[in-house]
Amino acid sequence: MIQLYDANIKSCMVHFVGNKANDEGLKVSKNPLVLNNTTRNALSNYFYKSFTVKEDLYSFYHQTNIGLNTIYCYIREIFTNNAVFCDQSLNIARYLYEQSTHPKIKGGELYIAHIDNCIINGKYAEAIGLFKSESKDTFLMLHQNEVGFELSSQSGASINKLDKGCLIFNIEEDDGYIVAIVDNTNKGSEAKYWTDDFLHVRPRKDSFNQTQNMLSLCKSFVSHLPSDNGKVEKATYMNRSVEALKEESVNIDTFAEQVFETPELISEFKQYKESYQKERDIEIDDTFTTASTAIKRRATGTMTTIKLDKNFDINIRGGEQYIERGYDPDRDMSYYKFFFREER
Repeated sequence: MIQLYDANIKSCMVHFVGNKANDEGLKVSKNPLVLNNTTRNALSNYFYKSFTVKEDLYSFYHQTNIGLNTIYCYIREIFTNNAVFCDQSLNIARYLYEQSTHPKIKGGELYIAHIDNCIINGKYAEAIGLFKSESKDTFLMLHQNEVGFELSSQSGASINKLDKGCLIFNIEEDDGYIVAIVDNTNKGSEAKYWTDDFLHVRPRKDSFNQTQNMLSLCKSFVSHLPSDNGKVEKATYMNRSVEALKEESVNIDTFAEQVFETPELISEFKQYKESYQKERDIEIDDTFTTASTAIKRRATGTMTTIKLDKNFDINIRGGEQYIERGYDPDRDMSYYKFFFREER
């Protein structure tokens, strides 16, 4: 959990990073921003607001050696010697510019902040924040003159919503630090430039991500089952998966037996898990502690809902033994039959 109510911006640099492919250029500052209490509070709200609810955390990584991750090295230099903050902020801005080559990437101001008094997982830590402002809003300015008022407009960044950002906490240096990420603008292929090309991070192998990954694995596996398994059966598997993940910890053997029951399906699930991990470059431990918050966020979806033509949506939360599926030849239509004791 991230807590930023005591967090303080010690220093902040700002640079303009354009789209390199469109030759928008890079404009850098030599000195930090001069902040008074009003601007410091405004920036704090702008920087911190999106991170107070973040529970999925990341770490820097590199396929061969973490020391070859560019941003990790720049951040480590700052944490080791705060005096190089300004110089390293220039290196970070230049590196982001080199990665900004997708035609849909918008140019914008890159704020690089040195922040102290952050709390992450109950521990105080300093942090480096990287925040990019891409979207601009129009603000109306009202000016009083001798006979009344005049109206003008200005374009600027809204402090109500952060476009892109990350907080890098000075914890677990050897494992790539703890990194929280926000990306509210790019959702397509161009979105990868922030997390993959620029930061080069991957989800931490903590209880939250392990639980999320296991639930996503189950959804993917169940969705690929043959259609003759039926919607009810698939909904049943997903409901069992959610219930199993509500336990304090999960063992893959016990989990597979509890959810899929038959030896053939259990074996298929374990084989699918291996290929799923390789394709997505993740690792789900055979035994891990679960996180209930990850289940609440990811458990809902279409997997437990049966949509019948345009007339009915059936939510299956259990009781599959009281559901029968059949076919009426006279009407040339399929049907479901439900057995229950009480109607509410």
